Amino acid sequence: MIFLMRWLSGLPLPWMQRTGYALGWLTWWFSPRYRLQFKQHSRQAGYSHAQVRLAIGAAGCQALEAFRVWFGGNMPVQWQGKAHIESAFAAGKGILFLTPHLGCFEITAPTQALTFGPNHGPMTILYRPARQAWLRDLLLQARDRPYLKAVPTNMDGVRQMLKALRRGEAVGLLPDQVPPEGMGIWSTMWGQPAYTMTLAARLAMQTGASIILAWGERLPNAQGYCIHVQPMREALADDVDAVVLQINRAMEQLIRQCPEQYLWGYARFKQPRHEA
Repeated sequence: MIFLMRWLSGLPLPWMQRTGYALGWLTWWFSPRYRLQFKQHSRQAGYSHAQVRLAIGAAGCQALEAFRVWFGGNMPVQWQGKAHIESAFAAGKGILFLTPHLGCFEITAPTQALTFGPNHGPMTILYRPARQAWLRDLLLQARDRPYLKAVPTNMDGVRQMLKALRRGEAVGLLPDQVPPEGMGIWSTMWGQPAYTMTLAARLAMQTGASIILAWGERLPNAQGYCIHVQPMREALADDVDAVVLQINRAMEQLIRQCPEQYLWGYARFKQPRHEA
């Protein structure tokens, strides 16, 4: 399996994306459950099938692009809004990067870390250990890269993120990911109840960190990627529930910039899993 991942990651970018596009459509046709989730979620957001049809193939592209990011393959990247990051670091309270499951989201953290890490310290991200030992070790090695520090989804990981922000460093989260039971609250996304992490809201409220919204657009014709960054302009509310809702709305606004690259098949509205 590792050999296959490495082989796929080494394909020329045009062929990798074509293969990923085909994989996305195969998943669509052979998984009725995935197909139903995709349709339900995109409809809840107000999109017709024609408006998000390209997202079917894009999901497969994301899966293969993740291998390329993990194994260090060349990925042409450009920026839009890069100056917002420098301004946020200058404020001295750290940066909380928030990224939805949009575009090539795996590329955002390592690119930010390599670009800004030498001058501003490493970026800290959360990872959920895989159940299979071989995959757990592989993902830990893949994500723990120069200027990128991966910490587990437990209290020790949360403490490390807090310390990083208080040192003026950056941390990164995917706030549209469903957390385990007890680590989130029921909020709203696309007008539907969605179990949502409180971690992003608490980190921002406790540290005063600058919030930067980021996503990696997949450019046409295998030209590479563009990382879009913008500050969260809305002032944060005074209680956690309200801030969680603000973050969900901010994720919706990002997704509306490019709905044809969002993972509509992701089980965003599932029940949280119980962890002992």
